Amino acid sequence: MKAFMTNGTIDFLEKLVEKHPEINFFLMNSTAGALAYYENKDKQVFASGREYEALTQSGQITQEGFVVMNNIPVTDDDTAVFEDRFKQQEKAVDGVEGFQAFRLLKPKKGNKYVVFTQWRSEKDFENWKNSAQFAKAHQKQATKPSAYPPNKPFVTTYHMYDPEAE
Repeated sequence: MKAFMTNGTIDFLEKLVEKHPEINFFLMNSTAGALAYYENKDKQVFASGREYEALTQSGQITQEGFVVMNNIPVTDDDTAVFEDRFKQQEKAVDGVEGFQAFRLLKPKKGNKYVVFTQWRSEKDFENWKNSAQFAKAHQKQATKPSAYPPNKPFVTTYHMYDPEAE
């Protein structure tokens, strides 16, 4: 399955939703702006969006919740090890209180993978981060760093957009 996302203002993204009623968009807000996300087999509707292949997935993305995206640059030499690590831990968050969805997204262009998780609330995510399950899932994450890393990983967080709350 493919995943697509783009950034913009909520007004702009809502117009995309109206223009493409056949697509199940997920709109999200953060202090840095808004994001539209959707999944399907092949249809890209964004003029300047990003395309990914969903390598692993669990749960269902919903229109409500809190989304955390770990953006992790991975060098060509490290992709196999990186992907295998996530395949080994594929179900690590299944059954955790508040967990809704997980996707490991491989970029079609570039080297920045996205580890996408959706939680019922920000509090549920914080509880996961402070849990023994989190520590166990991340204990073997350290791999030998590249001599010349492409750039630093970063995290973006979003709340699902609720037009009624505006």
